[in-house]
Amino acid sequence: MIVTSNCCLRRTFFALTTNCPPRSLAKQQTLSIRRRALSCSMTRSDPFKPAARVAGQRQDVWTIVNEAAAAAPEHLQPVVNMGQGFFGYNPPDFVLDAAKSALDRVECNQYSPTKGRPRLKKALADAYSPFYGRKLDPEKEITITTGANEGMLSAFMAFIEKDDEVIVFEPFFDQYVSNIEMPGGKVVYVPMHPPLQGAMKTTSAAEWSIDMKELESAITPKTRMIVLNTPHNPIGKVFSKAELQAIGDLCVKHQIIILSDEVYDTLYYVPFTRIATLSPEIAKLTMTVGSGGKNFYATGWRVGWLIGPEHLIKYVSAAHTRICYSSVSPLQEATAIGFEEAEKHDFWNKSKKEMQGKMKKFNTIWDELGLPYSDPEGGYFVLVNMAKVQLPEDYVFPDIVADRPRDFKLCWYLIKELGVAAIPPTEFFTPENAHIVEDWLRFAVCKNDDILESAQDRLRKGLKQYIK
Repeated sequence: MIVTSNCCLRRTFFALTTNCPPRSLAKQQTLSIRRRALSCSMTRSDPFKPAARVAGQRQDVWTIVNEAAAAAPEHLQPVVNMGQGFFGYNPPDFVLDAAKSALDRVECNQYSPTKGRPRLKKALADAYSPFYGRKLDPEKEITITTGANEGMLSAFMAFIEKDDEVIVFEPFFDQYVSNIEMPGGKVVYVPMHPPLQGAMKTTSAAEWSIDMKELESAITPKTRMIVLNTPHNPIGKVFSKAELQAIGDLCVKHQIIILSDEVYDTLYYVPFTRIATLSPEIAKLTMTVGSGGKNFYATGWRVGWLIGPEHLIKYVSAAHTRICYSSVSPLQEATAIGFEEAEKHDFWNKSKKEMQGKMKKFNTIWDELGLPYSDPEGGYFVLVNMAKVQLPEDYVFPDIVADRPRDFKLCWYLIKELGVAAIPPTEFFTPENAHIVEDWLRFAVCKNDDILESAQDRLRKGLKQYIK
C-alpha cells in the first residue's frame, strides 16, 4: 500500500490537468507570482490610494458646521444648533420603556432575522395596510434596515449596476448621491424650481415645482430608477396628488422603479398622498422608505424599513444581508411596540401638532426681521431667504468657506458671530444650480422650546444691523 500526502496529490492532480510535471508547474507558478508582484510594485506607487468612489471628496458640510461651532468664541458657547435634524428631546416614555424592557430579554440581545424581527414587520404591516387599502404581507413586502439611509443603499445595490441612471430631484438629501454612485450608477438631476417671489416675500413650500416635460426629457433607455422625497428635505414640500400621479404615470410608461423616501410621513400639515397607493401599476414599481428614528424622535436608533412588492423587496433584503446582515435587535423590538402603542397615546396627532407648533413659533422671528421664508407643508426644516442680509465686506472667511457659495459664508458668520448654527442648502444642489439657493439657509426646529427661544434672541440681536 502506497501512502501519498495530500500535498503530493494536489501537485500530481494539477500536473495531470496542465500536462506539466509537478516540479515544472511549481516553478512556473513561482515565476508567475514574481512577475505579478513586480508588475504591482511598478504600477502601484501609493499602496494607500483610496478607491475612486471615496477619493477627492471635499470636506462635508456637517463636519464644517460642527467644527466651526466647536471653535466659536467662548461667550457664544454653547452654540445653538439649528443645523442638523436631530431631536433635542427624548422619545415618548412608552417607547423608551419598551427599549429598556427589550434589553432585559435574551432574544432581543442576539441577532435578529436579516429581514427584521417578525414583531416589527407585523406592526408595520398593521400600521400601513389602511393606507394601501389592502393587507400588507409582513414576510414578503417589508424588510427592516439599519436606518432609512442603509435601506436606500440596499435598494440601489439591489437594482443599480454600472452606468445605470437614477433621476434625483434637486435639491436632494446628499446621501442619495454617494449611495447611487457606490454601485456604479450615474445621477441625473432634475431641478425643482423655486417660487418666483421667494426672495421678496414668504411663500409656500408647495410653490417649489417640477417641470414634467423637463423630467420626461431626462429619461433615457438607461434610466432605472427615480428617487422621490415627500415631505421634502430641505424644502418642506408635500407633493400633491396630481404631481405624484404625473410622476407615477411617467414611471409606468417607461417602466422605471420609484424609490419614495417618506421618512417624514407622520409630519405633514396639508393632505399627504403616498405614491404607492395611487394605482396597482404604480405600486408594482414602488419601494417606500420609512424611519423609526424620525417617527419616534430617535435618530440614533438607526431603525428603518422598505415597503413594496415582493419582486422588489426580496432583492433589497438580499443586498441588506450582504451589507450589514441584520439590524439592532432591542431597538427593533422597541420600535414595534411604539407602533403597537402609538394610537392608544394619540401619539401621531400630538406629534404632528407639536412640530407644527414649533415651526410656527420659530418662524415668527423671520416675520419680525422682515426676512422671507418658504413656509413648510411637512417635516421640521424651514428655508429662510437672507438676500437682505449684507455681511461686512472686510470680514475674513477661512479657505474652507471662502471658495464656496454665499450660503456657506452666511452659515459661518451666524455661527462665529451670533452663535447660531444652520445648514447651507447649496450642499443639496449641483454646482451648476447652486445659485438657486445661495441666499438661503436651512434651520431645523425639532428642538426644545428654550432652544428655539435662544436662537430667536440671538438672531434678533445679531442680524438687525445687517439687514438692508
